[in-house]
Amino acid sequence: MAKSLSPLEVYNLLPKTNCGKCGEKNCLSFATRLVNLEVEVERCTPLVEEAQYKENYVKLKNLLKPPVKEVLIVRGDRVVRIGGEYVMYRHELTYRRPTAIAIDVSDDMSRELIAERVKQVEEFGYPYIGKQLKLDLIAVRSVTGDPARFSEVVKTVLDNTSLPLVLCSLDPEVLKAGLAEMSGDKPLLYAATKDNWRRMAELALAYDCPLVVSAPNDPTMLKSLVKTMLECGLEDLVLDPGTMGGEGLPDTLVNFTMIRKAVFRAGDELLGFPLLGAPIAVWLGGGRALDKKWEECYLAGMLIVRYADILIMHSLDGWVLLPLVMLRDNIYTDPRKPVSVEPGLYKIGQPDETSPVMFTTNFALTYYTVSSDIQSAKIDSYLLVVDTEGLSVESAVAGRKLTADRVAEALKESGVEKLVKHRYLIIPGRASRLSGEIEEATGWTVLVGPLDSSGIPKFLDEKWYKPKLWEGGAQPK
Repeated sequence: MAKSLSPLEVYNLLPKTNCGKCGEKNCLSFATRLVNLEVEVERCTPLVEEAQYKENYVKLKNLLKPPVKEVLIVRGDRVVRIGGEYVMYRHELTYRRPTAIAIDVSDDMSRELIAERVKQVEEFGYPYIGKQLKLDLIAVRSVTGDPARFSEVVKTVLDNTSLPLVLCSLDPEVLKAGLAEMSGDKPLLYAATKDNWRRMAELALAYDCPLVVSAPNDPTMLKSLVKTMLECGLEDLVLDPGTMGGEGLPDTLVNFTMIRKAVFRAGDELLGFPLLGAPIAVWLGGGRALDKKWEECYLAGMLIVRYADILIMHSLDGWVLLPLVMLRDNIYTDPRKPVSVEPGLYKIGQPDETSPVMFTTNFALTYYTVSSDIQSAKIDSYLLVVDTEGLSVESAVAGRKLTADRVAEALKESGVEKLVKHRYLIIPGRASRLSGEIEEATGWTVLVGPLDSSGIPKFLDEKWYKPKLWEGGAQPK
């Protein structure tokens, strides 16, 4: 595993020319970042392009190979990467590839309904800590078993989205009809079983596509099928251990956990492939649609936590999907790095020389919450972001990462003194204990803002006077 490598082991296989083409100052620095999984080995272009380094490149790829193979699902220039994990538990290093979420359409749906569902998938998005949380794939399912109808539906989907696809059928002829519409692409094929594995293997090899191997609730059979597929020459495999809700839920979670544990604790290479979960399975039984949505939501959440690399779902309701994409984002952040934004001066709206100046820390959640609340005040402002190494205001004050000297330095470097006529600085209420020190260090008059940024609109409305009043001698309170 890469986390057990030393930078020197990697450095000895690099060109050692310190050419800087990778963006690092020297090869040792690049080696350190490789071991920390912060860069890809391909960024060393001499290693990849020059024949003299070919052998070392192959050795490095093997050294850095993750226990869980990375599989690519490709549509044009859009690629969804699944797997590629180095650790079983996030705190051991970090998780790398967020669980991909696919929403289904089926070939018994009307063209209009298919187009509408695809549109909803494309338009789904939620801004969260500076990112846009999105869905990843469309899963096209064969319900009719008719190759011609499946081909028609695949074409409809392709006409309405650029997202990569999962093609779902146990009939190789049906999948072949769909693949005929996707020349040059590499959709994920679902699925090879103990009954159709030979024809599915031939299809995956012929079209060079990744293939799901499925053996619901039978890990022994799953492992046997993987071994057979590898012997056939297939390398890009995805494992489906079966997804069962209700009374089968314990078996589902145990199977996912034990497969991943077999890879990281027992070194079982036959199971070292991405895992597919299908919360959509809850819709196979009867019952109210609302109950099915709840069940699909909590089952998907459990599978994200229990190592699923890709999920196939049916529900498109925001209350089902939003908790899942937020859960996914939180799990797949790097625990070694605070979620932070770039320090500096940010303009909210169109501030001028009379606009208020506020500051906050560079913890991302704090910054985006504060900036959003300032925007809601509809007052053009300057927001100074002070480098606190990614800590929130209260934590930064307590840990001495937010000090009067740091504020003074940030204020000076920002150049805001040249942008406004006044010398009033609004500080977070949770940094009020620093008010006197900040005034002394900066020479600015400090106004202590609200404890919570949600109070900023009211605070500005009550405390910040319009410039025309200043001319008469009035000042911010």
